[in-house]
Amino acid sequence: MQKVLPGLFRLPFLVLLALTVAFGGGIWSTLVALDATTGFGAIRLGAWEAFPQAQTADADPYAKAHRANGGRLLYGSAEGLSFTATVDQKGERLSGRCTYLISGQTPVARLWTLFASRANGEAPATGQDLPVALNSRTVLRDGNGAFVITIAPQAAPGNWLAVPPDEPFRLTLTLLDTPTAGSSGLIDLAMPRIDRIGCGHA
Repeated sequence: MQKVLPGLFRLPFLVLLALTVAFGGGIWSTLVALDATTGFGAIRLGAWEAFPQAQTADADPYAKAHRANGGRLLYGSAEGLSFTATVDQKGERLSGRCTYLISGQTPVARLWTLFASRANGEAPATGQDLPVALNSRTVLRDGNGAFVITIAPQAAPGNWLAVPPDEPFRLTLTLLDTPTAGSSGLIDLAMPRIDRIGCGHA
């Protein structure tokens, strides 16, 4: 009798294990895929990447699923366009160990916002009252309208965005009320540069 009972439970156990692996693995791989990409049709301008079709009726199924999974309300094609950067101008991963300069100008927009976040999109734990966002109305500019923004864990004069030390991060630049969003000439746009100027902090 003792030998029969383990045999009776072996098949249900194996079926349950197989179902757990199948469903669990499927859900996990789907979530990873949704976090890995916003969809197809990406354009890259220097260090910046955008998905113009992700916020239109022509968005592919992956873009729509990504939007639904994140609970994101994206801008219409005439309202705005978001660019993200996870690498610098040389294609190296953005890291809180290093200091960067964002310089130049943005494409024409009524308003733009720039913020830093963790690699997974969460707000960085930089400490209380540290600046993690700037916009076109608060940024300091030179006489030609260009700007320079320092990105580093330590405070810097002028425009400064704080990032968590020793953590990878990403930047999001959103252009609001811009003709760029509905333009077919996106690849000709000039975007701000992201240059690394040093790594390691005392």
